[in-house]
Amino acid sequence: MAFALPTPMRALHHSPAGVRALFLAAGALFATWGVHVPTVKVHHGVGEQALGLAMLAMGVGACLGLTQAGRLIGRWGPRTVLWVAAVISPMTLAFLLIGHAYALVVAMVFTFGLVSSTFDVAMNVAATDLERQSRRPVMSGFHGMFSAGGMVGAGFGALALQAGMTPLHHLWLSCAVCLLLGCWGASQVQSGCEGDGGAASFTVGGGALAFMGVLAALGLLCEGAMYDWSVLYLRQEQGAAPGQAAWAYASFSGAMAAGRFGGDWVRARLDAGVLLRGSALLAACGMGVALGAPGAFWALIGFALVGLGLANVVPLLFVAAGRVPGVSPAHGIAVVSAMGYLGMMGGPALIGVVAQAYSLKVALAQVVLFALILAAASRRALAGP
Repeated sequence: MAFALPTPMRALHHSPAGVRALFLAAGALFATWGVHVPTVKVHHGVGEQALGLAMLAMGVGACLGLTQAGRLIGRWGPRTVLWVAAVISPMTLAFLLIGHAYALVVAMVFTFGLVSSTFDVAMNVAATDLERQSRRPVMSGFHGMFSAGGMVGAGFGALALQAGMTPLHHLWLSCAVCLLLGCWGASQVQSGCEGDGGAASFTVGGGALAFMGVLAALGLLCEGAMYDWSVLYLRQEQGAAPGQAAWAYASFSGAMAAGRFGGDWVRARLDAGVLLRGSALLAACGMGVALGAPGAFWALIGFALVGLGLANVVPLLFVAAGRVPGVSPAHGIAVVSAMGYLGMMGGPALIGVVAQAYSLKVALAQVVLFALILAAASRRALAGP
C-alpha cells in the first residue's frame, strides 16, 4: 500500500501549547464518541454487529484519509488541514443522535474517520517538527495529552450524565468545546508546510519495518477496543448505570496519560525490549482482571491497568522505527504509524462481529490474546535498532 507524505524541507516553529491543544481536542473527541457508543446503540435500536459495521465504516474512512493526508498536507500545509479537520470532526459527531436513521450514523462515523485520521497525521507532523527542533524525546508527552483529553472528555461525560444532562445536550456541548480548542490549536501552527507542494511516496515493504507496523497495529487494536467498547462492556455486562459506565473510558485514558507523561523517564532507565514486553504483559493481565471482575469497581481497575500497559507501546515502536538501518526516521515512523492507525480503526469492528456471534466478553478476550502476541514478539521487534 502506498501513501504520500510531505517532503521535508525546513524546520517550522509551531507553538508547543497549540500542538498540545490539538492532541487534547483529538483525545476528547474520541472520548465523546466512546462515551456515547451505548447511547447510539439504544437510540438507533441496533445490535453489536450493526454497531461494529458502523465502526468498520469509520475504519474505512480512516484508511482513505491516511492515503491522502500527506498529499493534502504537502499541498496546503498542516495549518490549513488542521483548521478544516478541527471544524468538521466535531460536527460529524454532533449529528449522531439526530433522527433514527442508521445510514446517517454510518455516514457520520465514516466522515469522522476520514477527517480525524487526516487531523491525526497533521498534528503528528507538527509534533515531529517540535521533537526535531528540541532534540530530545517529547513525543510521549504529546500523546499523553491525547490520553489526557480522553480522560477529561470521558470524565466530563460521566459527571454530566450522572447530573441528569441529556445525551444530546452533552454531545453538542462537548463537540462545541472540542471545535473551539482544535481551532485555537490550529491557529498556533505555522502556515508554511514541510513540503514544496508535492509529496514523496513510500511503500510498506517487508522486513523489520513491516514487522513493527504489525505490532503497532496489534497495540492500537487493543487501544481502539478500549475506546469503543469499554463503556458498553461496563453497561451491558456489569449492569452499570450510564454515568458510572462512562468512567470505564476515563480510567483507561487516565492511566494511559500517566504512563505516557512518565514514559520518557522510564525509557531512559529500562531496556526497550524489556519495557515493551512488560507493558504488553501488564495490558494482558489488566484485560483479564476486567473480564473476570465480579463488579464494576474491579473492571475499572482492570481497564486502568490496560491503559498503563499500552501507554508506551506505540512510542517505543516509533522510536525503534526511526532507527532502522537504511531507512530515514521520517519514513520509518510514517510507515509504522500508518499501519498502527489501521489497527486502531479496524479493530473495534472485529470486536463487534465477534460480540454479535458470541458475547462482548468473548470478543474483548481477543485483547488478551493480541497483548500476549505483542509481548512474545517484543524481543525480535526491538532487536535491530
